[in-house]
Amino acid sequence: MNLKSIPDEILLIRLRTGDEAAFREIYQRYWKKLYSVTRRKIDSLDVVEELIQDIFLKLWERRNELRIERLDAYLFTAVRYATINHIKSTLIHEKYADYAYAHLPEASSTTEEQMDLDELIEAVEKQLSDLPEKTRQIFRLNRLEYHSVKEISSHLKVPERTVEYHLSQAIKALRTYLRDYLLPSLLFLFYA
Repeated sequence: MNLKSIPDEILLIRLRTGDEAAFREIYQRYWKKLYSVTRRKIDSLDVVEELIQDIFLKLWERRNELRIERLDAYLFTAVRYATINHIKSTLIHEKYADYAYAHLPEASSTTEEQMDLDELIEAVEKQLSDLPEKTRQIFRLNRLEYHSVKEISSHLKVPERTVEYHLSQAIKALRTYLRDYLLPSLLFLFYA
């Protein structure tokens, strides 16, 4: 059966029932467009391909629970957020590295120590990505962008106690996960 002429709405209905042909048609219909949009923002071909694959993988895995009204809007919004998150992650990685180079000159003196630092940064990023979105957002605003609890509360329109709660949850999770990685001079990120 040729699915090329079937509208997105019908493809979505078929996708929800687990129709792999409908999924393939959605992929064929949109991957080049998504790739092109993402490629304008991210230089690395590998990263762009990975982001696009992740979007389609999540679409397939969550096909039963997603309530998509317009497929194109959903996919382009997903690629936009994936791109933003990748860029943010890259900036945070660079910020950790810049801090280490500026404050820990001995940490960048050998290849082995640099690899350890890269491993720490990767571990922090991984644990941050596992946190709930709100907790991750509040942690980044406070610990990486140096906003006060009051500023975050005002910006996100949540009580200060909520901000403090999310910060304590993030710090607790990071302390537990990273206890083997923490360098004494980086403890300031997690203790305040």
